[in-house]
Amino acid sequence: MHADWKHLHALALGEVKETLGALPAPLRERARDLPVTFERRPNAAHQRDGIEPDTLGLFVGSEFAYEESNASPLPPQIILFLENIWDFAEADEAFFREEVRTTYLHELGHYLGLDEDDLFERGLE
Repeated sequence: MHADWKHLHALALGEVKETLGALPAPLRERARDLPVTFERRPNAAHQRDGIEPDTLGLFVGSEFAYEESNASPLPPQIILFLENIWDFAEADEAFFREEVRTTYLHELGHYLGLDEDDLFERGLE
């Protein structure tokens, strides 16, 4: 189920931009400053840190509420693992875009301080 990286990247970038544009203005302003990067799959360093090889997305860095205290040595960012999302979507473009949206919002929720239970309650598991 391998897909062309440029195509996956373009689909994902478009979906993130569309999702960002649909957010309420105050949240959109805050989320706009949060970098989103796209990787194929978690790398060896991620996996050594306990990230599963089939992880769809990851938030790293300090949550919004704690950014000023520099609780993390990494700047906050969202990483979306596009080949994992593609595999999860079973090579269906519409499902891929939907899962990019859900994963992006899930990781954005972590940035805003939501835990897994909070995200589940919002349908962002």
